[in-house]
Amino acid sequence: MELLQQISENLQRGEDEQVAQLTRQAIDAGEPPRKILDDALIAGMAVIGKKFKAHDIFLPDVLLAARAMYAGLDLLKPLFLKDEIPARAKVVIGTVQGDLHDIGKNLVGIMLKGAGYEVIDLGNDVSPERFVDTALTENASVIGLSALLTTTMPVMERVSNLLREKGLTDRVKLIIGGAPINDDYAKQIGAAAYGFDAIKAVEIVDQLTTEG
Repeated sequence: MELLQQISENLQRGEDEQVAQLTRQAIDAGEPPRKILDDALIAGMAVIGKKFKAHDIFLPDVLLAARAMYAGLDLLKPLFLKDEIPARAKVVIGTVQGDLHDIGKNLVGIMLKGAGYEVIDLGNDVSPERFVDTALTENASVIGLSALLTTTMPVMERVSNLLREKGLTDRVKLIIGGAPINDDYAKQIGAAAYGFDAIKAVEIVDQLTTEG
């Protein structure tokens, strides 16, 4: 357990080289890959998430921790593939068509990966059809939409309508976020939830993917 704690603490400090080295040691010592992921990397990012929510740390600290997490994750990925260990669920995220803002969306992606989800990030300026088609192809449980411009908010409704038209609302849950978005708008367009920040987005995805 000591080794996993060291990985977690180094991750929180953003020490990517140390995290990689300690993760390699844990693998060589025979620690199960899922245990390293859950008790070291995800546990470390959970602390980062709480500190970020409490404004004890800021975006650059989160990005450093994320880089350290990826250093460990890169060593674990081949083992997950070999042992066919699934991610918790797949989440498709992106900024909607006509909108090029992606800082918030990127942060949500980091936090979701840190929580053990497989994230398919489509980038920005993404069409409704691409969101839905990707969710279908990848068998994703959740689509996360981001918008910063009020003029691009209607694209979110088009994604929601597409999911309804294709009869996918039970299979694929839609969450939305961004500066101009609120809970009322999420209800209005039929989205499952509104995530007002990256931490809340992860909590919502947790709820949506465990409700089954």
